[in-house]
Amino acid sequence: MSEVENRRPLKVRDKAWAKGFAAALARANVKPNHISAMSVVFAALAAGLAALSGWAAPLDRSIMLLLAAGCIQGRLLCNLFDGMVAVEHGLASKTGGIWNELPDRIADALLFAGAGYGLVGLGWGIGEPLGWTCAVLAVLTAYVRELGRGLGQPADFSGPMAKQHRMATLTAAFVLSALDPLWNGGGKLLLAALVVIALGTAWTVVRRVRNLAAGLNAQP
Repeated sequence: MSEVENRRPLKVRDKAWAKGFAAALARANVKPNHISAMSVVFAALAAGLAALSGWAAPLDRSIMLLLAAGCIQGRLLCNLFDGMVAVEHGLASKTGGIWNELPDRIADALLFAGAGYGLVGLGWGIGEPLGWTCAVLAVLTAYVRELGRGLGQPADFSGPMAKQHRMATLTAAFVLSALDPLWNGGGKLLLAALVVIALGTAWTVVRRVRNLAAGLNAQP
């Protein structure tokens, strides 16, 4: 099964700005693998900001969370453009499959662990295990998808808490949590968001396993 078949369906690839920027990257001979590596850099920055924000003064914490939200979007843009440069512009490498998957798993783990440690700084001891739970479950969703591909099934990107949903939820949580000083939120919104992500991602794992089992049972 080709890497093209393993691409998450995204309408944004058809947008003029996305096509134009991908073309510019290709003309500059920017390698898809390097773009994939940059996604981890953005994730690490977001994770560090989120983790340190728990010990920061209220205004500083708000700024750090907004920057972290921006870094998440940087990570997602890297995830978008590495595939576009590789596939649409023919710059894929033999190791592209590794760079397409492994950085994503590292990025997920960093982001959720960082968010969890940020809650610890606010006095929520449950933040650490909750963040790591989200990280492990996020990796499991990808594992089940790749397990299915290894067994000859099509890539399953179903939700309800696939990568784009997890990142949208975490981004919104960071942005809204930046307003905590206005109502003495103390991380409650971020805590709630991680609980929602954990529960939704757990259900996504179960759903993908059921889809995989159904596909295998349907084979002659």
